[in-house]
Amino acid sequence: MIKKETALWIYRKMNEIRDFEETAWTLFTQNKLRGSVHLYTGEEAIAAGVCSQLSDEDYITSTHRGHGHCIAKGASLDRALAELMGKATGYCKGRSGSMHIADFKKGNLGANAIVGGGIPIAVGGGLAIQMQKRKNVSVSFFGDGASNQGTFHESINLAAVWKLPVIFICENNQFGLTVPTWQSTSVENIADRAKGYGIAGEVVDGNDAVAVYEAFERAKKRALAGEGPTLLECKTYRWRGHWTGDPEVYRSREEVEDWKTNRDPIKLFAEYIKKNKLASAATLKKIQDEAAAEMAKAVEFAENSPQPDPAHVTDDVFFEG
Repeated sequence: MIKKETALWIYRKMNEIRDFEETAWTLFTQNKLRGSVHLYTGEEAIAAGVCSQLSDEDYITSTHRGHGHCIAKGASLDRALAELMGKATGYCKGRSGSMHIADFKKGNLGANAIVGGGIPIAVGGGLAIQMQKRKNVSVSFFGDGASNQGTFHESINLAAVWKLPVIFICENNQFGLTVPTWQSTSVENIADRAKGYGIAGEVVDGNDAVAVYEAFERAKKRALAGEGPTLLECKTYRWRGHWTGDPEVYRSREEVEDWKTNRDPIKLFAEYIKKNKLASAATLKKIQDEAAAEMAKAVEFAENSPQPDPAHVTDDVFFEG
């Protein structure tokens, strides 16, 4: 069983992520964001379940759908939202927008707009950890579409050869943009590919925070014991389209509503918490309210933050050694 303190942390982060993503959607419709966004709504259990077991010295790499990973790894909602709005107070001074947020102080090596682009970076993080003889792990989050990229196969092979402390987490949300996984992928389970590289592979329900937590706990234990990487596939479902302008003609509204009604990761985890008497319904409601209040403050902060000064447009672009 997950400890009470950890369970409540996971529940809080899941609510923060949900509120952040739904707020981002609203702000996009109001033309207040810089560009489009790819939302993580419905997948919150994965980022929260994994990052609850990471410290600032552990690394993650993220994806174009990366707000959830960023928040779960310790980012504040206000600075993250400011980044989406292109403000100077954002994590990357408004330069990264939605798809490239990074926070090295928290071990977040960055989101990546290139499909599969973050996977080899996580392997580099794992190599650094191994060479420095540290007891940490490097985690790569990526989608089912990225599992068919060359970077996926090359990265896992190298990590396996060198037994690096890297955990590859495939967030299989059923669609690579508009293409169902079964139409693009040669295996039923992406985690089955682990066998070809001689590493551990496991499939879990990505909407079950407990299942994610326990599977990652096993993977982390193997990595820290010098047993090399794990390929963990979390089956999940994104509630919104691939991006905020997606017409979603490739799936039915009935299918989406069924996932929302019956497989909401936040509701499922709340039921687990109450069933195991880790917290009362009143406590969970308080956490929800606190997350909503924090999000409201983040909106105020981001909207009132200054635009970047054009005089600094070349800052952080050129290296001056």
